[in-house]
Amino acid sequence: MELEIQGIEAQEFFHVPVLSRKVIEGLAVRPGGHYLDATVGGGGHSRLILESAADVRLTAIDRDEDALAAAQKYLAEYGRVQFSLSNFAAYQFTSNTFDGIIADLGVSSYHLDRPERGFSFRHTADLDMRMDKRQPLTAATAINEWDEGELAEIFFKYGEERLSRRIARRIVEKRPFHTTTQLAEAIATSVPPKYRYGRIHPATRVFQALRIVVNDELNSLETFLEKAPNALVPGGRIAIISFHSLEDRLVKHSFRNSPLLRVLTKKPITAQEEEIASNPRSRSAKLRIAERKEE
Repeated sequence: MELEIQGIEAQEFFHVPVLSRKVIEGLAVRPGGHYLDATVGGGGHSRLILESAADVRLTAIDRDEDALAAAQKYLAEYGRVQFSLSNFAAYQFTSNTFDGIIADLGVSSYHLDRPERGFSFRHTADLDMRMDKRQPLTAATAINEWDEGELAEIFFKYGEERLSRRIARRIVEKRPFHTTTQLAEAIATSVPPKYRYGRIHPATRVFQALRIVVNDELNSLETFLEKAPNALVPGGRIAIISFHSLEDRLVKHSFRNSPLLRVLTKKPITAQEEEIASNPRSRSAKLRIAERKEE
């Protein structure tokens, strides 16, 4: 049964599927198979799976209601799709269900390009960053209420920000913050000029860290990686695309250490120059694939 979400302008959610050809090849989509898109987004990877073989069934989940509404619209012509509003860590997996599972991690272009979601400092917006707008914790809560030590720790741990203590000190001195641009400006003025005018904006890693913490991304991924292999049929495959080293490390070790999986990618698959030119987001994408061992 399809989940109906009211009042969402689904057509505004647009997602270019990253490493799409490699994902479809890696999943080895089979006719009549049942597949799970654990981060359906706008439905890009799901559509490719549905078009890859006859009579494919698909379960599509996402924690973001905007994304799920967009996927429902984009995949409306297919009658073999079941939708669920869920964080993939909370999804109720059952054993030997899926012939393949795909998860495209991180934040989408939609989230970065929609100012009101508060993921980006390119536009002035409330400090939000929630993928699931039903949850209480926002980026503003963390920035304005957590102590200096906690902030420094998350900036270093989740943003790999080497100036984490210096930035945290300035934030505590200048808060409260209400908008993305206020926070970004405070971060920029807390670092040396050489760092301030470097290749990436000095707020980039802090915003990444906040997003990961607000959405509990790494803990959710760890839970998902523990549960998902058991949901594959023997010979079924799991493909995961990550966009930063913390995620990729978790996927790599989870695949390698799982007694149920055989790793198919000794090194992660990355985008070629042609794809990077047409979709710059793909530059940092890393795809790893594993297969459920035959029983």
